[in-house]
Amino acid sequence: MSFTKAQIITVSLAGLATAVGVAVATIQSGAMKQSNPPLAQSPISTRNQIAPVPSNNPESRQPESLQAQTQAPESPLSQSQPAKTPALQPSLVAGVSPRKVEPVVVTPPNSGCKITQAVVRDRNPPLNVRSIPQLSDSQIVGKLKNNTFVSVAEEQNGWLRITDPVPGWVAKRRTESSCSNINQQINFLPGGDEAIVKGRIIGGGSHSYRIRARKGQTMTVRNRKEVFPQIITPSGKLLAEDPYQGNETEWTGKVPVTGNYKLQLDSNFRGYEYEFLVQVR
Repeated sequence: MSFTKAQIITVSLAGLATAVGVAVATIQSGAMKQSNPPLAQSPISTRNQIAPVPSNNPESRQPESLQAQTQAPESPLSQSQPAKTPALQPSLVAGVSPRKVEPVVVTPPNSGCKITQAVVRDRNPPLNVRSIPQLSDSQIVGKLKNNTFVSVAEEQNGWLRITDPVPGWVAKRRTESSCSNINQQINFLPGGDEAIVKGRIIGGGSHSYRIRARKGQTMTVRNRKEVFPQIITPSGKLLAEDPYQGNETEWTGKVPVTGNYKLQLDSNFRGYEYEFLVQVR
């Protein structure tokens, strides 16, 4: 079969038109895809999806996803470490009582007072008794063993003039002595209510300790040695029984009046050591 030249030109033009139409349709389809992408593929629509909010909750108008983005993240430290609270002092903790104040210790003076007797306490006995109160130009007029009691007439520059058992002078630092008469006030430590009184009377004498108490307060006196003190009221009467006629070791009672009470110890011969506790509450 043969075609004429006119038929061949007509067929060629028809094919060319068809190809051009197909190309134009393809270009238009591609342009539409670039300018209008589907909503499901849009990254903005995927990231900012808005969840429905119930209409009866006026405080929750903001979407949860936006709230999560706008709220500050919780600190990891607050999750792993609880907040520290200041430690309480023992006195502030329930059931814990404050620390007790220790008793004050009271001792009598041993200088600046009258000495009537002493006892020999020489580290290198016997003790020399000298004619005058000095080492040079003095004569040794006697010697005394340790634990010997001597009667003292006067004191001078560290020397004691004794009258018995050998008249003469002895060094005071080689003896032990006490004040014959003492009248001393007892003062508790701040916050305290107890005192321990201890001392020694060498020879005769009287040691008196004053303590102030208010009417109705409870006083306790507890002996810690052999001799119990007399408890004397501000008017001079015995508050307890006479300890020299009994065997008192402790007394507790309410004081009848406000004033200074005396705790007194007396000695008429060689003396003794004493120690007692007094409490006023």
